[in-house]
Amino acid sequence: MMAVSLGVRISGLLLVGAVAVAVAAVTSDGSGSADRGGGDSTTVSAGPSAGPGDRAPAPSGSATPVRPSPAGAASATAIPGPTIHHSRTPTPTPPAAAPSPTRKVVLQAPAWLPPGPRSPDEDGIADPSGGYDRLTAPDQCRAGLDPGSRATDPQWRLLRGLAAACLAVQGERGGSWDTAAQDYAALADKADTCKGRAAYAVLGGLLDFHRRHPAATVRLKAPTGAAPACAYEVSGTETGGDGEALPGEMVGIELRGTYFEHVELLRYGSLFIGGVQVPGPLVMVSQTGDRMVLAVEVPGFEGYPRKVDVVVRYGGTEARLPDAFTVVAPGGLPSGSPDPASRSPQGVFPVRPLPAHRARP
Repeated sequence: MMAVSLGVRISGLLLVGAVAVAVAAVTSDGSGSADRGGGDSTTVSAGPSAGPGDRAPAPSGSATPVRPSPAGAASATAIPGPTIHHSRTPTPTPPAAAPSPTRKVVLQAPAWLPPGPRSPDEDGIADPSGGYDRLTAPDQCRAGLDPGSRATDPQWRLLRGLAAACLAVQGERGGSWDTAAQDYAALADKADTCKGRAAYAVLGGLLDFHRRHPAATVRLKAPTGAAPACAYEVSGTETGGDGEALPGEMVGIELRGTYFEHVELLRYGSLFIGGVQVPGPLVMVSQTGDRMVLAVEVPGFEGYPRKVDVVVRYGGTEARLPDAFTVVAPGGLPSGSPDPASRSPQGVFPVRPLPAHRARP
C-alpha cells in the first residue's frame, strides 16, 4: 500500500515538473515562434491559437517539440499562441466641414445718369433739362421727387419716377418702387430728348435691379469719364437742295442733341455764318424732342462764291458745321425770283426735312 502511494506521489511530481519545464521553454524568449532555420527573421502564425489535441509550436532554439499535457491535466496553465485577427483597415471618416461664416455679398450698383451736358439755364426758370442736371448727383434725388403741377408733363413725370427709384434703391425715406414702376410704364416711347432717353434707360435699370434683388439697397454713384447723354451739334442746313444760297436769302439751320430748353437759345444764343453774326433774335420754325430748326438770313460778303461755316453759341458752348453751304453772288438769282430779303421765316420760307447726305450721323 505504501509503495503504491509513493508511486502515485512520484508520478504527480513528475507531471508537475514536466508542465513547469514546458512553461519555461515557451516563455523563455518571449517570441512564441518556431525556428525555421532562416536566420534572424521570424514568422508569426496567423492561425488560431493551439487548442487541446493540437500540436503546439516548438520553442525557439529547442530541438524537442513541446507536447500538450493530457486532456484536462494542466488546462489552467496552458499558454495560448499569439492570435492575429486580420480585418480591413477602416476608411477614416473625414471631419465634418465647419460651417462657413455667412459672407456679405457685395452687389454692383446699377448705372446712374451720365452727364448732360449741364444746361446753362440763363433764364432761371425750372425746366426738365435743369432737373436732369440736378439728379446727376444721386444724393440730390429728393429735389426731383415732387414736380407739383408740372407732373402732367411727360419729362417732369419721368424725373419724378427716377427720383422715387433713386431714393428707394438707396433705402432712403420718400422712395417708392410703385411710383417708379407706374411712371416707367406710362412713359414708354415718350422720352424723345437725349436727356429723357438717358433718364428712362437708367430708371429701367433700377427697376430691373429691384426685380432681381427685392430686398437689396445700394449706394448710387455718378459715373466718372462717361460720355455725355447729349451729343449737341449743327447737324445740317436747308438751302433748297443745291447747297448754295444768296446773300439775304433765308436758310434753315438744324440742331440736334440740344441739352437745354429751346426757348433759352432763342433768347440768349447767337448764330454766325462765315464768321458774321446773324442779327437776332433767332427764329425757330420747328422742333421735335431734342431737335430744332432755325431760320436765318444769309449775310453778304466780299468775293463770291464763298464756302461758309455755321456756328451756334449759347452758354459758353459752341456747335460748328464746317463748309455748311456756299454763298454765291447776287447776280446768280434766276430772272423773276423774288428779292431774297423780302422773304421772312414766318412766311414763305419752308423748312423741309434735311437730305440724308447733309445730316451728320
